[in-house]
Amino acid sequence: MRRIQSSSLQGLLIAAVLSAPAAAWADTCPAPTEAAGGPSNGHTHYVQTKLLPPVIKPGDKPSTLVDEMRRYDVPGISVAVIHNGKIAWARGWGVRDLTSCAPVTPDTAFQAASISKVVTAVMALRLVEQGKLGLDQDINQSLRGWQLPKDPKLAPHGVTLRQLLSHSAGLGVHGFSPDFQPGATLPTTVQILDGVPPSQNPPVRSILPAGGQFAYSGGGYVVTQLALSDVSGVPFAELAQHEVLEPLGMARSAFSMPPSPAILADMAFGSAGGKPMPGNYAVYPELAPAGLWTSATDLARLLVDMQASAAGKQGHRLTPAMAHRMLTPVKDNWGLGVALYPEGPARFMHDGVNAGFDSFMVAGIDKGDGIVALTNGGDGRRLMADVVRAIATDYGWPGMSVPATQEKTLTLAQLSKAAGHFVGGGLDVMLEARPEGLFANAGAPVAERLIALSPRRFRSEALGVTVEFAPDFSSCTMIEGAPPMKLVRK
Repeated sequence: MRRIQSSSLQGLLIAAVLSAPAAAWADTCPAPTEAAGGPSNGHTHYVQTKLLPPVIKPGDKPSTLVDEMRRYDVPGISVAVIHNGKIAWARGWGVRDLTSCAPVTPDTAFQAASISKVVTAVMALRLVEQGKLGLDQDINQSLRGWQLPKDPKLAPHGVTLRQLLSHSAGLGVHGFSPDFQPGATLPTTVQILDGVPPSQNPPVRSILPAGGQFAYSGGGYVVTQLALSDVSGVPFAELAQHEVLEPLGMARSAFSMPPSPAILADMAFGSAGGKPMPGNYAVYPELAPAGLWTSATDLARLLVDMQASAAGKQGHRLTPAMAHRMLTPVKDNWGLGVALYPEGPARFMHDGVNAGFDSFMVAGIDKGDGIVALTNGGDGRRLMADVVRAIATDYGWPGMSVPATQEKTLTLAQLSKAAGHFVGGGLDVMLEARPEGLFANAGAPVAERLIALSPRRFRSEALGVTVEFAPDFSSCTMIEGAPPMKLVRK
């Protein structure tokens, strides 16, 4: 089981070690009928029958979704697709749990994990527009009973909401462990922030210069959670319902840990190794960074609303001006609550990893297209990448996903351009050019040979990510299998 809730490369390193399934969920539950998962059409049939891996060999044929779910040991997946600013279709495949074997539907609720941060950011920016929060003032001015300890060296002027939402505040506590099962005594928000029992995380404090760099911090979003409650006078979960979820018709969504009776009526249970995880799911009291239950259809509703605001339309959760702020990079490739791709069609994304659950969303900024995928066990991250690739291929959306391609043979001179020392996103990687290929070492006993997809694109099968180098090879960026984390040459 993965121990860290995160969307960064730290989570990928852990997932890579634990990606091999120990048992097959298909041995426990029979496959539901096709009709059980929701409406079908030509696009859903394409997903069911035309999956390709990132690297293909001559003669390879597409796989079926059922075969890929068995291969990656994923019991269930729910998908929603946005086209031309509307939800085009949504449906589920597989089962929502390994006990009842009930089918996944478009309305089945999953843990969204770090995608929770996107909803939190929209909430925070709404309060900024209402004059209740300042985007660039010291967050301590918005905190009533608890204060973030000032660090005279790292944060002499405090940290701001803009920095908290963009992971540039310099705060620690990357993610949170699944230490709480249903029924456990949960820590308060202040106990989480101070790292005292029953919380299991270190205190949320400054560890890097505020505003100086991107450093993913779930802890920073817990600070945001407390600030939102303090300035509104409303508990965070209730505020989310009022400001975002209810107005968008997200009836299958709630910041509810443990889940509410409404969510329990149709929700996915997490699994690991083909078996239900203890307690069926972990409870994350850190609501703002990790505590959202939602369906693929509901998340698609949120993305459609964000796209409409970005397109200049009024009457949505954010004004066009605020949506533009949200979707503008602050540090590296991160805006306010979302990651932004530096090349290709303008688009934003987020993913998430909670124990037993993987989630992914991507949406165009200039065009009303997008994809949401949620899974409940196994190596859902790799399955979702293949599903997203199939959807992008089917609709002809260049840039939404990295196309499947064959390995390329590069000269030593070409490989040498990518060689060097690169750091970023929690990774410290040495790349070495050899006659037989480009090799990466991130501290493992044996260097991994990367698969060349082009002179500037390489694939790490161990991590399940594809990277693309800048034209001058001064940096490289994750373009598939992870948020667009940037690693810079030292």
